Amino acid sequence: MEEKIAGETPHQPGCFFCQTAIPLMEKIWSDATRDHFRNSRIEFLKGIRSLIDDRIEHLSREEAPKGTRVTVE
Repeated sequence: MEEKIAGETPHQPGCFFCQTAIPLMEKIWSDATRDHFRNSRIEFLKGIRSLIDDRIEHLSREEAPKGTRVTVE
């Protein structure tokens, strides 16, 4: 079992992305580039949240159908 070290990405043996792509990106990308992509992920998720909030607000504005009155004898 692999131990998880704080701030380190867990790497899977045999995985191309874990063994090649991530270490390559870590060497090539500067801290500023890494921060940019992190912020873009955050902004993307905020956009999705905004779409969901708008849809919830739209559905909440619609008037619910009123029930019918039934006379009980």
